[in-house]
Amino acid sequence: MVKNFGEHTRHWMARAELALRHHPRVISGAVLTLLLGSGVTAFGVAPLTAIDTTPVATRIISESFAAQDLSGQLQALDELALTLHRSDVTRSTDTADTLLSRLGIHDPEAAAFLRNDRTAQRTLMGRSGKLIRARGDGSAGGGQLQELVVRGPAADSRHAATHFNRLTITRTAQGLSATAQDLPLVADVQVGSGTIESSLFAAADDAGLPDAVTVQMAEIFGSEIDFRRELRKGDTFSVVYETLTADGEPITWHSEAGRVLAARFVNDGRTHEAVWFQDGDQKGGYYGPDGKSKTHLFLTSPLKFSRVSSGFAMRFHPILKQWRAHLGVDYAAPTGTPVRSVGDGVVDFAGVQNGYGKVVVVRHAGERSTVYAHLSRIDVRKGERITQGASLGAVGSTGWATGPHLHFEFKLAGKQVDPVKIARASETVELPAAAKPRFDNVAAVARERLAAGMHRAGAVARME
Repeated sequence: MVKNFGEHTRHWMARAELALRHHPRVISGAVLTLLLGSGVTAFGVAPLTAIDTTPVATRIISESFAAQDLSGQLQALDELALTLHRSDVTRSTDTADTLLSRLGIHDPEAAAFLRNDRTAQRTLMGRSGKLIRARGDGSAGGGQLQELVVRGPAADSRHAATHFNRLTITRTAQGLSATAQDLPLVADVQVGSGTIESSLFAAADDAGLPDAVTVQMAEIFGSEIDFRRELRKGDTFSVVYETLTADGEPITWHSEAGRVLAARFVNDGRTHEAVWFQDGDQKGGYYGPDGKSKTHLFLTSPLKFSRVSSGFAMRFHPILKQWRAHLGVDYAAPTGTPVRSVGDGVVDFAGVQNGYGKVVVVRHAGERSTVYAHLSRIDVRKGERITQGASLGAVGSTGWATGPHLHFEFKLAGKQVDPVKIARASETVELPAAAKPRFDNVAAVARERLAAGMHRAGAVARME
């Protein structure tokens, strides 16, 4: 074996000598690398040779203990019945069967009860959007209905502003039964905030704000911000709003649901603020920190927050097929959308005019007038005195119109002008001096809430 090892060694030494003669630089570099690597390796493992490997004396300690008796708790868990509820809102297309199916209940008896019982029929009667919650018996595939609770507008119209109706259907040993009662609504205050990435509605949806709150913000700041053209990515908003709750759940059917109490909007670096304030029995409104009303003499739009399809400029007329000055604003909206007067005035014309179709002309103070054209219906008559926001009719496509929209013009001394510029420049109302101290207190509280909302929005944005 030794002989074989020696021969093997001599063989490899001969090959190494031959390689060194042919490739001296390569071999030298390899040797140097090996030496350096060996030095590093030696440095890395050298300290291990100093470790004291003397065995350490150990001691085993044993201690006995009695385990707790958990049989009672385990039995209680086995006997615990898990109750699950499903919540939804009623739809205009609901039937007894489709509603229960959406709630995970497959109970023909309950469906028949909803159709035939006079009290239970209220579930599907009236307006949609009622809050509904169901509890089944937990059977696989949807079992028997055990309880159904429906919350909607008050049955007594005299209490519609302050109450809601709770309808309860329960299963007893005798079968299903239904009871209903009107109960008081409870006001709650919420704070929401967001950052504009693409649109106001998208940001509001991300912030969990109701649509009614989003529309109000656009209305409040509409004379200061053009939400169609002036929004910027990174704009922020914070809003304090009141929600009316039924058994702790926010409702959507009430006209006062979601009223904005205070709002702040930072647009392109400029801060806009508004606070809701009501002076005694006087009509409430929105005011800036300086006490000046946010309500101008003229609204910027005859429709509530809507997409504008054409601006105040030259355009290619879709029917006449030629470029013409478009001295107005076209608001694309579905047929039947309510049209409102942008200011106080007197109806100067209400009827049909050639290309305008059904049209209303309102005369305002200071040689100003407004035109509302292509209406599907007219709700006023000539000579009638109207106030800002009054209904004039509804969007349509009468006259020279290629589709449902409202054509709106603002005239000054008979000449068409940009309605947005006029609205922004129009007069505002200032609070009476006697009401200013109370307003300042309300505004201070509102600013604290708004600041907290903005702080949360900033923290969330930084986390994202």
